[in-house]
Amino acid sequence: MREPLVRHLVLLVALASGGCATAAPPPASRPVPAAAAPSAPERPIPYPVVPTAGFRAAVAAGTRTTSGAPGPRYWTNRADYDISVRLDPQAKRVEGTETVRYQNRSPDTLGVLVLDLTQNIHAPGAVRLEPQEVTGGIELSRVAVGGTTLSEGRSSGPHYLVDDTKLAIVPPRPVLPGQSVNLSLDWSFVVAHQGAGGRMGYDRDLFFLGYFYPQMAVYDDVRGWNTDQFLSPGEFYDDFGHYRVTLRVPEGWLVEGTGVLQNPASDLAAPVLARLRAAEQSDTVVHVVTPADFGHVTPGAGSGELSWTFVADSVHDVAYSVTKSSNWDVTRAPVGDRDGDGQTDYARIGAIWRPQYEHWSQGALYAQRSIAFLSRYTGFSYPWPHMTAVEGAGIIGGGMEYPMMTLIGPYTGLPDSRFFSTVAHELAHMWVPMVVAVDERRFGWMDEGTTTFNEEAADSAYFPELDQWLRDRESYLRAARAGDEGPMMRRTDYQYPGEMVTASYDKPATVLNALKGLLGPETFDRAYHEFIRRWAYKHPYPWDLFNTFNDVSGRNLDWFWRSWYYETWLLDQAVQSVVPSGDSTVVTIADKGNVPMPARLTVTLANGDTLKRELPVETWLRGARQASVTVPSASPVTSVVIDAENAFPDADRSNNSWTR
Repeated sequence: MREPLVRHLVLLVALASGGCATAAPPPASRPVPAAAAPSAPERPIPYPVVPTAGFRAAVAAGTRTTSGAPGPRYWTNRADYDISVRLDPQAKRVEGTETVRYQNRSPDTLGVLVLDLTQNIHAPGAVRLEPQEVTGGIELSRVAVGGTTLSEGRSSGPHYLVDDTKLAIVPPRPVLPGQSVNLSLDWSFVVAHQGAGGRMGYDRDLFFLGYFYPQMAVYDDVRGWNTDQFLSPGEFYDDFGHYRVTLRVPEGWLVEGTGVLQNPASDLAAPVLARLRAAEQSDTVVHVVTPADFGHVTPGAGSGELSWTFVADSVHDVAYSVTKSSNWDVTRAPVGDRDGDGQTDYARIGAIWRPQYEHWSQGALYAQRSIAFLSRYTGFSYPWPHMTAVEGAGIIGGGMEYPMMTLIGPYTGLPDSRFFSTVAHELAHMWVPMVVAVDERRFGWMDEGTTTFNEEAADSAYFPELDQWLRDRESYLRAARAGDEGPMMRRTDYQYPGEMVTASYDKPATVLNALKGLLGPETFDRAYHEFIRRWAYKHPYPWDLFNTFNDVSGRNLDWFWRSWYYETWLLDQAVQSVVPSGDSTVVTIADKGNVPMPARLTVTLANGDTLKRELPVETWLRGARQASVTVPSASPVTSVVIDAENAFPDADRSNNSWTR
């Protein structure tokens, strides 16, 4: 019964996406000069990177460019939300109503609107790639467009269809370019203990609401409607907008989440509010809520309810913590000069944690360090008014990020450095994908790999003894040597079991470090910062990243992208021989792997001199498996080391050196 429904949904979306249905013709093939490669190369030669037809069509339409910058006609659609939610902690039930104002900024007429119903991963029979608690999913009691209530099912007129975690709406009238449409939805669901793959849920007197409301899917310039189901491994791909969210919860419970609280004086008890205001101006941690305040964080502590309203702008999702017996530590972090007035700006930093999880006493401090460091390291100031980390023991083991919020496990019994690494990782997500809004369901490495790279830098700053980047590299190489890795460019949801961590986390972080070693820190940082600046609050695809680095570095790095991102080749360079020849020495290097990289040699002579030599990458791109460099010197060569700086992930470093 599901197949016809899926086919109907796909057909509806295809008919409504006519502006993106015609692909640009493939680019002309690049002629290879006869001298560029031998007639029978000894190794595979990486062929050029060719983006998808949809991406090439976007370049032809002027929304993207081959330089990596957004095109002059680039656009994103926008969704603004007004959401009202009631949480019943006893029944573990959420009831909500929302209005969405969806702006069609595209040049296309939209005859179908698509939304995400992430909670339906908990519906009976839903397709999913990981085990999930079955709670019934989300129940839609009303779907309306422009005031017209729609019925569910197939018809020739306005209607809606639910297909697992997707909702397709046929509105009364197509939404023309430049027009807006208002959607109204009423819904409810039972909160799963570890919901949406451990990304939300409850544990005793703590609720964390994420992925909790019907949300507009992305209609972009490359693929049109993005109709990929939420299968659990893949995460975000959302448009930016304005959110106004009101949560009704029992008195005595503390609510914190994405956005600025609009009514603090009526929601927070006077002593709590006074400590909060002091903490917002403090560089040290202030204990805003302690066990002495439990049950009394609000003015009333009876059987009534309070409404907490939060407003957030330029975010593509929201999440909220609702807790009755958690500490709340608050401080502030410097984030640089956000508004260009020459003064340092600050963000409020918070940690919400239950007293039995003592590791979390460092939570606010670690979050403060992370936000301050990452604002410097990425070249992009943390843009929002606060960042809050929430302890989520019983819901999650690792961590999960949302704009201004993150949910992290207890980390009981583990070293402080492990806890810091997770805090830094989850907070690094505020840059990717919360500012640079990549498609995680298809290209998880753009999100998790970049974030792991940023986390490694933060780890090195505060726990230099960790060598986290070396640990991640070795984790990648272990999998690669065993043949247990999939290509990074394979869709995230369809990595083989056990391969997603390598393809989405360890390898892409390792490859970015290798790229930094290849280009040098200065050029790498310029390109990296430029990518973030260009694509802040936009939707980059992998080829935008590739093209930006090509553009800023002034080099065609297609061989690098192809070898590392599309293939599962290994880098393995070796010193094959060192042979004296008169007043010179001939050093021969064998390239035993398939990844081409420059062979950077450090040559030490008997007289103590150290020489640097390099076999450029073009040596291997011509198809060679070995090449030699002549070192003219009357003093004998005593040692040769490939990549003495340890910049590249060579699979077997035991053959990287030779000693007389």
